[in-house]
Amino acid sequence: MARAPVKPKMLHWALERAGMAPDDLQARFAKLPEWLEGEVQPTLKQLENFARAVHVPIGYLFLHEPPEEPLPIPDFRTLEGQQLKRPSPNLLDMIYACQERQNWYAEFARLNRDLELDFVGSVTTATSPQTVAGKIRERLGFSIEERRDCATWTDALRMFIQQADQAGILVMTSGVVFSNNKRPLNVDEFRGFALVDRLAPLVFINGADSKSAQMFTLAHELAHIWLGASALSNASAAPLAGFRREEVWCNKVAAELLAPLAAVRAELRGDEPLEQTVSRLARHFKVSTLVILRRLLDAGALDRAAFNSAWRAEIQRLQEITQRSAGGGNFYRTTLSRVSHRFTRALVVSTLEGQTLYRDAFRMLGVKKTETFNNLGREAGVMM
Repeated sequence: MARAPVKPKMLHWALERAGMAPDDLQARFAKLPEWLEGEVQPTLKQLENFARAVHVPIGYLFLHEPPEEPLPIPDFRTLEGQQLKRPSPNLLDMIYACQERQNWYAEFARLNRDLELDFVGSVTTATSPQTVAGKIRERLGFSIEERRDCATWTDALRMFIQQADQAGILVMTSGVVFSNNKRPLNVDEFRGFALVDRLAPLVFINGADSKSAQMFTLAHELAHIWLGASALSNASAAPLAGFRREEVWCNKVAAELLAPLAAVRAELRGDEPLEQTVSRLARHFKVSTLVILRRLLDAGALDRAAFNSAWRAEIQRLQEITQRSAGGGNFYRTTLSRVSHRFTRALVVSTLEGQTLYRDAFRMLGVKKTETFNNLGREAGVMM
């Protein structure tokens, strides 16, 4: 039986890259300890299965040394002031998938002679966050009153995404890689990213985060689109320290977009306990309680010591809340949110017109059957 000439250190590297231990795969690969020791080599079929299990291109395993895998977009993430190191396979695969979709949509837009979007890259960090928040609000038709009337944060987020979609922005939200629930995305690794293009600006939101936190991520990444700067982010609503200047600026834009300082001040009640104020304003603006704490600090309603104490307490409270997925749901709506309504509509139309192969459409949508593809087209409103 032919064996694959793979070096043990490459198998060790693949496991480490995937964040796995040998014991995690022992049940699937009985000879794995022997492969890792170099006592025996796997067959090509076994190596193919191993590569799929650790989410690594099989060609990498035949290299003499582990390859460098730099992120394909600027990395603006920090953890306690330090830049994060090796990206996970899940993160890399998600960025590559979104880049493929963006490239396809940009070419589709060029063929249809769509106009470039003038807001992409239209501001700089020298532009005041208040001015930029106003520009975004005007372009999207983003109304505080409409958000306030939404029954839930989910409804408010859905409306926000729809407004961005109508403005020409591809907004993709998922908590897993493609549609694989066994490959969850880690909020501690990243919250979102922006891919800038004047025909196909794209925002990806880590759907594993809470709905209110996703609101802030979308606002933050929209600021990157207006700035014209692709980036990978993990910034929260906190006043940032140790982050790049662009991230601090984007956070200020996001906070002003979601909860304008003047509107927050107008809602303050002098005799109301802090806990009640935070809860009430979070419901009013449909943002996270952390965003409200940040805005109360900005408004001068909290001094730094009181803010720090309240922030730590709220972080602790949120961490103690067990956030479980509701499960179920509408598969087609979930898929549309993962790849964006705008992208799906364009891809289905192009495929039906014979301009895109079904094989390529299936891959970019993450589906396997024609029936599923047709149902997605119906859900997107381009098929009867």
